[in-house]
Amino acid sequence: MWIFKFGAKFGVLSAFAIALAGVCAAHADPIKIRLAYVVPVSNWAPLFAEKKDLAKHWGTSYDFEAVRYQGTPPMITALAVNELEIGNLAYSTLGLAIQNAGLDDLKVIADEFQDGAPGYYSDEFFVRKDSGINKIEDLKGKVIATNATGSGIDIAMKAMLHKHGLDDKRDYTTIEAPFPAMASMLAEKKVDLVPGVLPFSLNPALRESSNVLFTQKEGVGRTQMIIWAARKSFIDKNRAAMVDFMEDVLRIERWYIDPKNHAEVTAIGARLLKVPPERLDWLFSNKDYYRDPNGKPDLDALKKNVEMTKDLGFFSGSIDIGQHADLSLVEEAAKRLQ
Repeated sequence: MWIFKFGAKFGVLSAFAIALAGVCAAHADPIKIRLAYVVPVSNWAPLFAEKKDLAKHWGTSYDFEAVRYQGTPPMITALAVNELEIGNLAYSTLGLAIQNAGLDDLKVIADEFQDGAPGYYSDEFFVRKDSGINKIEDLKGKVIATNATGSGIDIAMKAMLHKHGLDDKRDYTTIEAPFPAMASMLAEKKVDLVPGVLPFSLNPALRESSNVLFTQKEGVGRTQMIIWAARKSFIDKNRAAMVDFMEDVLRIERWYIDPKNHAEVTAIGARLLKVPPERLDWLFSNKDYYRDPNGKPDLDALKKNVEMTKDLGFFSGSIDIGQHADLSLVEEAAKRLQ
């Protein structure tokens, strides 16, 4: 009888302990996911909070924060010291992170956007109309602007000039500047060539006073310009929450891409950039970069882009893109939305 009572009490206590553990698990703190970005509106991160109402897991399994950087190279350090969970890396900084910074556990997990996809926008490179620069060879001895050495736009620009016999430091000088300052620097003759990325390349003053010398697509073809990358250790520890996050991401991204929401999309962009909505008619149309609706990067293009970075001497050794990709998170998230 005593054994039965003890067993019954033990069973009740066990059930209570299990229930308590379940409650604790259900109320566990959400993990923090910090996603980097460079350009508001062109990059996804600052747009997510504007449609937080579409997210089903935000604040439950994860909390999200958008973190701004001037370019993608500084994100490498942030990933290395765990100050950033997802780097919004260019194809160029992916190679630098793996080979130069030793982040050999870095995984490509999703697409941000692609440059030069058929029927979509490609970055443009501008010179003043009165500069006398009519071909790439005319840039010899000139000063060229870049947002950050080793960034995607920087590598594409240098690859194009290299094709025409011009190399950095030997044939031209490069200085760094933020994208919003590019147009004024060109107009004030502080530099002779500036890269134009959306939305800054559509600046009416830049368009009026400058000519497009070449596009990125003309220089390097289709580019898996920006990818999302996270460390394997973080993914393995937080896989369930990461899939929840990617589910919310795809749901929000598809809302932005849907043409029926275009008026609200331009209003959101106008508020973030403090410009009239009509200036953003290009946003998430075929005048914009290509963004995969399932969040999947073009790994074949990425492989070529990384090899190009290596050929320009930014890192040595080889990188197996397949070994540094984990698309299972975004694939599982996409299945949930079918």
